[in-house]
Amino acid sequence: MKIGAISLGCDKNRVDLEKLLARLASLGHTIVSDEDEADVLIVNTCAFIKIAKEESIEEILNAIQFKNRREGRRVIVTGCLSQRYFDELAQEFPEVDAFLGVADYDSIQAALDSVAAGERYRLRAGGDAFHAERMLTTPCHYGYLKIADGCNNHCTYCAIPAIRGAYRSERMEDLLDEASRLVDDGVKELILVAQDVSRYGTDLYGQPRLMQLVRELEKLDLQWIRLLYLEPEMVTDELIEFVKTEPKVAKYMDIPLQHIDSGVLKRMGRHTDEAYTRELVKKVSAAGITLRSTFICGFPGESEDAYLKLKGFIEEGNVDYAGFFAYSREEGTPADRLGGHLPQKVKLQRARQLEKAQQRVIANRHKAKIGSVVKTLYEGIDFDKQMFVGRTQCEAPDIDSNILFTSEFPLEIGNFYDVRITGVRALNMIGKTVQG
Repeated sequence: MKIGAISLGCDKNRVDLEKLLARLASLGHTIVSDEDEADVLIVNTCAFIKIAKEESIEEILNAIQFKNRREGRRVIVTGCLSQRYFDELAQEFPEVDAFLGVADYDSIQAALDSVAAGERYRLRAGGDAFHAERMLTTPCHYGYLKIADGCNNHCTYCAIPAIRGAYRSERMEDLLDEASRLVDDGVKELILVAQDVSRYGTDLYGQPRLMQLVRELEKLDLQWIRLLYLEPEMVTDELIEFVKTEPKVAKYMDIPLQHIDSGVLKRMGRHTDEAYTRELVKKVSAAGITLRSTFICGFPGESEDAYLKLKGFIEEGNVDYAGFFAYSREEGTPADRLGGHLPQKVKLQRARQLEKAQQRVIANRHKAKIGSVVKTLYEGIDFDKQMFVGRTQCEAPDIDSNILFTSEFPLEIGNFYDVRITGVRALNMIGKTVQG
């Protein structure tokens, strides 16, 4: 069969889809990028917050339109939305031919056989074995390595434990095999992801093994190893020193702080307070590590003073890059039952103000780099601006700023070049290659 796929949500979901595509290819199916060529369209959904659920529903509706354009086409829905609302989706969308949960990709051939025979297929059993083979959907020079699934943190606003289950680390030997395959395919930057990478190994080995895993990965032919989603209470002095000194580890930590006000953090079910957070931020900064974070504003009971404290924390320049989310009310979570829910308009206003404050911080940070020379990964061309596009170890793909630069000699995508920063344009740095 010719199969097309759409993946929504986080990079952990992306990895799931890449492994699904590899399974399909190994079974003899053809993966197509143009959905008009496809016999089957797979929609890999997200259900993290309201806007993600709405996007997933929209893509399911688009897939149904795809099906109706030609006789014999089929639609399969997988991922977090399918896992969380399994029965409801099956009832709401009878046009969808198959529904699979988040760990049912080993059954994809059974699903295809059923839908090809005109039968509806539904499975939410969670029986997948580890699968090392991938079909990359990122540019070939970087890839994500999902080192664990699920979460044990049980923050009051989050439905991930209900969707993905308890925290489950992958075996180190399996991850090393998967990473080796990615390197053989040309990956030069490996980005480690999980709901909480800092707890890697606690369930398998009785203690965190993230640093041991990274040391083994450093033996591979990689330029950068990047760590995303480190829970703040797990970021020890030892881990900070590790990121600072290990030669292949990007000097970059993504630590979801979520707020600065101690009262809000307590209601969120987080394990830190303002004093701890401020001390942690100082340590990361003193180590010369770029800090990215995420924050939720408008959480139930967030007072004007608590919001202004968060805004002040951002304006102080404590975080290099950040994403801001207006609190999304998720049914079944403890936060949904809290009092003090704020109007959507207030939540969105606060999120916009925080974004503006962070943009000013980013602009000032970039201006301070004018004149410096930075090692830059070349990733493509901005044809509108007629400039090359790249990033340093201080920027993760898709979510942070870029470097727009020129060069007097030819470049090859996926290679590294020295670039002198000469200016700032919007939230991007401007530069020019330096002849080595």
